[in-house]
Amino acid sequence: MRSRSHAVYVISVAAELAGMHPQTLRIYERRGLVQPARSQGGNRRYSDIDIERLRRIQELAGEGMNLEGIRRVMALESEIERLSAENAELREIATKAVAEAARRAPRRDLVPLHQSVTVFGQGPKPLS
Repeated sequence: MRSRSHAVYVISVAAELAGMHPQTLRIYERRGLVQPARSQGGNRRYSDIDIERLRRIQELAGEGMNLEGIRRVMALESEIERLSAENAELREIATKAVAEAARRAPRRDLVPLHQSVTVFGQGPKPLS
């Protein structure tokens, strides 16, 4: 079974799967919206992830966005995805740290401090 990131589709097949014209894919590539892999002969090869990206571009264009707006939205979506993954990882680390701290015995090297207030020139008065 191949991975979703494995680039196997030629431009005509990718265009058909994404529901657009091959020239549109070339325009999107020139605008930096999609970066297909290249074969040794220099031909474009698209992956399933690329096809999903092309469909997302088409969806945003259908909502009236221009290509620069689409590029920005997709960059922000990518950043949100990255930050969400990072947040999940940090939450997992924090949860493990809290669990580890709870398993450890309480510290015995801390000594309670008797609190009192001393006014200059008078003896100490206990706090009430």
